[in-house]
Amino acid sequence: MLIACEKLEKTYHMGDTAVHAVRSVDLEIETGSYVAIMGPSGSGKSTLMNLIGCLDTPSAGSYRLVERDVSTLDDDALAHIRNQEIGFVFQGFHLLPRATAQQNVELPLVYAGTSDRERREKAARALEAVGLSDRADHRPNQLSGGQRQRVAIARALVNEPSLLLADEPTGNLDSKTGAEILDLLDDLHARGLSIIMVTHESDVAARAQRVVRLHDGAIAYDGPPGG
Repeated sequence: MLIACEKLEKTYHMGDTAVHAVRSVDLEIETGSYVAIMGPSGSGKSTLMNLIGCLDTPSAGSYRLVERDVSTLDDDALAHIRNQEIGFVFQGFHLLPRATAQQNVELPLVYAGTSDRERREKAARALEAVGLSDRADHRPNQLSGGQRQRVAIARALVNEPSLLLADEPTGNLDSKTGAEILDLLDDLHARGLSIIMVTHESDVAARAQRVVRLHDGAIAYDGPPGG
């Protein structure tokens, strides 16, 4: 089992007001799955993604990632989990503007203390996996939006994570380029990668095997796309 959430909750306190962003979520995701998390603004999908990605900690309930209970870990342990187990892809790419594609992809390996030679080799393989070997020395402003997202995906893959978390990965792309990125995610999933994608677009979610739809912080639907 890749992910097991039981009665997962996240409550934010704003003065005297308690905001229940995630409410008693039970969710299991098998290794090798491709899941889309959907919901309108304020539904809790971003908060749930932050909990799954170990970017935030739950107020109640338990969360197991790769058979390890991560819901009670401290910040240092969570940072280690994020570096080793989870690859992140964001709508805004989050690339370093002055660094080359190769250097951007190497970044998680720098934090992991990987040797220079191994960093270069792993980054080269990750760029090859997303079809950008010929752009390794280009900086982000020399790349198209689709190429920048491919660099971001290569960076997410470089540590060979257990899970790829994609937050609106086509949100800043035109429809043709977005479809190419979704084709790449399809290909990575076919190679065995586990993917969780947050999206508000039903046609994007339709690429996944399974859709989890949130409403007011709770799961309103969990099943095949189109249901």
